[in-house]
Amino acid sequence: MAPPAPNTTLDDALGLPSEHLGPKEPKPGLLLIFSVDRPRCDVLPLEDGEIDLGRCEVAGVHLDDQRMSRRHARVRWIEGKWQVEDLDSRNGTWLDGVPLTGARTGADFRIVRTGWSVFLLLADIEPFRAGVSRDGGTILGPTLARTWDAIGRAARLGTTLHIAGESGTGKEHAARAFHALGPRRDGPFVAVNCAAIPEGLAERLLFGARRGAYSGAAADAEGYLQAAQGGVLFLDEVAELDVGVQAKLLRALEAKEVLPLGASRPMSVSFALVSATHKDLRAQVAAGKLRDDLFFRIARPSVRMPRLSERLEDIPWLVDAALRHAAAGGASAETSARLDVGAHASLIEACLLRAWPGNIRELTAEIRAAAQEAHLAGSSVVHERHLSPSAGQLAVLGTPPVVSSGATGGSVNDGARAPQPAAEEGPSRRAVAWPAAEVIEAALRREKGNVTRAARALGMHRNQLRRWLAQRAAGGDEGAEG
Repeated sequence: MAPPAPNTTLDDALGLPSEHLGPKEPKPGLLLIFSVDRPRCDVLPLEDGEIDLGRCEVAGVHLDDQRMSRRHARVRWIEGKWQVEDLDSRNGTWLDGVPLTGARTGADFRIVRTGWSVFLLLADIEPFRAGVSRDGGTILGPTLARTWDAIGRAARLGTTLHIAGESGTGKEHAARAFHALGPRRDGPFVAVNCAAIPEGLAERLLFGARRGAYSGAAADAEGYLQAAQGGVLFLDEVAELDVGVQAKLLRALEAKEVLPLGASRPMSVSFALVSATHKDLRAQVAAGKLRDDLFFRIARPSVRMPRLSERLEDIPWLVDAALRHAAAGGASAETSARLDVGAHASLIEACLLRAWPGNIRELTAEIRAAAQEAHLAGSSVVHERHLSPSAGQLAVLGTPPVVSSGATGGSVNDGARAPQPAAEEGPSRRAVAWPAAEVIEAALRREKGNVTRAARALGMHRNQLRRWLAQRAAGGDEGAEG
């Protein structure tokens, strides 16, 4: 079961209303996210706890999928669990990537595929009625849209924002949204990757320098803070700055003035600051890598960019955008035409089932590679078999690779077969290089102790995670299979 993504709100310090205005009765249902050859975002509520899927109009949504039978599958919600049943359909039903025979019941089911259509099982469909929109190059499904709303409020009401989130979640896109949605939109947007600044150059690059301030300084040099005058300065991986430079940055933020290297008088500056990191800022303070006074200045208000696994409804749209970019990215019109391919439902299903530790950045790169693979195979449709077996998986040594449904070959008609049972069984008994203990523990905390969901987020099989937990409880070596 795919639970509703947690709301992303600004901190209560801003005095802004929470997304939750009061408890509402959740309404379970299905979300059609892909059909035939294009992404969708259509809500299908259950009637009296069930719904029948077929090639017809279902809950006001027209399903024009020629691979679906008129009576294809039935989905029920029974006391907090899903029951999915194949109604002897001609082309079969897949539940979380596995062919379905008869009916299955469980609380953790997430994805149903019927023919060329893919649905998400949602405990509450109401947040998804808003659909999917685009803000420039950013795809805004219901989950990310809440984050964008919080960013817009911060941009209108203040001059600082901290963006937390894993690598590849789009933190710079969020910073650019802060710039575009606020009163400084007509000013410059200056992006700085603090982790990429060479050691010893941060002070000069951030604050500027006067002629003669150091050997080779033949002219005045403007710093990033001066360049952001009247606009927005984005400091990515801000905790990577040297502690001494952090003190000068804090002074600039507090006094709204900068003292360039070699200057005797400060100069006034006015800009909004957006900072970002993929690390826990409080942990960085505890480790002595971030000044506590700077933390108090930049850490609030804040938003967290959701992981790709928290915004599954956006994946078909992101896949479609990546394929369009691959088609338009050739050096010539001839190259562009060669890569004009579309997505198959099996590709969308495979992407939904993988962890994507690199988030959108990884998904985009792998889909472009899959498009090239499909082209080389002479296919105008990208199937799951064209996606690398390692795509979207955490690097855990000793585990069997994900078996693509088309690994044994196949046409458009049979290329959507699910992974073979061998890939669904437990991992091999060879030595396993586990993810770090803190990574596993964090995943278990996020999923409230649910081993199946935590294992899925880690890109592991649930039996692996259970063995890790058993070995840890027994005080054994976590780095090897028993």
